[in-house]
Amino acid sequence: MADPKTYRAAGLIGYPVFQSRSPRIHRYWIDRHDIAGDYILMPVKHEALETALRGLPALGLAGCNVTIPHKEAAARIVDRLDATAQRMGAINLIVVEPDGSLSGYNKDGYGFIQNLYDGKPDWQPSAGAAVVLGAGGGARSVVVSLQEQGVPEIRLLNRTRTRAEQLKAEFGGAITVLDWADRHAALAGAALLVNTTNQGMTGQPALDLDLALLPTDALVCDIVYNPLQPPLLDAAKARGNPTINGLGMLLHQARPAFAAWWGILPDVTPELRAAVEATIK
Repeated sequence: MADPKTYRAAGLIGYPVFQSRSPRIHRYWIDRHDIAGDYILMPVKHEALETALRGLPALGLAGCNVTIPHKEAAARIVDRLDATAQRMGAINLIVVEPDGSLSGYNKDGYGFIQNLYDGKPDWQPSAGAAVVLGAGGGARSVVVSLQEQGVPEIRLLNRTRTRAEQLKAEFGGAITVLDWADRHAALAGAALLVNTTNQGMTGQPALDLDLALLPTDALVCDIVYNPLQPPLLDAAKARGNPTINGLGMLLHQARPAFAAWWGILPDVTPELRAAVEATIK
């Protein structure tokens, strides 16, 4: 039986947070490893963010995850950032240190890359160009992680080109910014296609993208996990492309957070994946 004297809690700060699957993920691991602890939801508005984060040590919390819309603001509040978080300018994980200071990390890119290898173990970053659609927070994580993996070229497209240009200026490297109108042609010869926009999410219109020029062996990934099979993946699968949805990214980014708070790097088991999938309509 878990020792109640070692009880530690963590949670998720964002606004809103009611829809999050993170409690189900972390509580599954807490039960599996017989840990005295819990994972809670903490809806925090923007104006209260710094007060909430600075209150984590006083509440005895081990730390928290950070989600929309606070990832960038939280990075400016914590006491230190790891190299990846510093480069991304956003965090999704905070650890309360023994002295009460706050360390910030970004594990979204870790989750994205692990999801790629989980879904296609023979994926090779050096295979060719990656096309990334979008220039928001999800795109930041994807672009940096692909650069760190050694992808030779990233073709970045966003409906508002200036946002994509800002990412190119910020991250440097082999990023080619193209107009949104050129998104169909940008697929020619690509080895990886990643959609980080909200198009295809439940309640949003499907992504308008003609896959005709995309090689049929190119990997297609949508970081959306609600629905599990967005229209882009349906279209790619129908023409023979390997596809990966965004659920694995959510599951894998949670692993280093759990390890930071409770000292165990947990596994993403079929049972856990099925339990989370059951909550997604």
